[in-house]
Amino acid sequence: MVRARSKAPKSRRRKRLRHLTQGYRQARHNLYKQAHITLIRARVYAYRDRKVRKREFRRLWIVRINAACRQRGLRYSQLMHGLQLANVALDRKSLAELAVRDPAVFDQLVALARQQLGAAVPANT
Repeated sequence: MVRARSKAPKSRRRKRLRHLTQGYRQARHNLYKQAHITLIRARVYAYRDRKVRKREFRRLWIVRINAACRQRGLRYSQLMHGLQLANVALDRKSLAELAVRDPAVFDQLVALARQQLGAAVPANT
């Protein structure tokens, strides 16, 4: 019986790996073992950082909204609470865009939140 060799599949596999590690520096793009280990680590970072990117954008949006609120004499938490009481269902991304690109509309939202906060305060305090 003829002995099976793995020349073609092995070459394809290694060629695919070299293509994936294109642009890596030094031996990491052409030595198989080192390239393979580097690729595994790179994919771990990519998976992790797809989640981290979402966190960082949310933080950025909150910072922008807070800065815009404080210019108008309100804190971020007060704005969010007032909008929640007013049943305004805008996410932080939209609010940050409005704060940066359309300050007039953001002023109206702040006024609405401030109005709702004034109505929510109990009379006996």
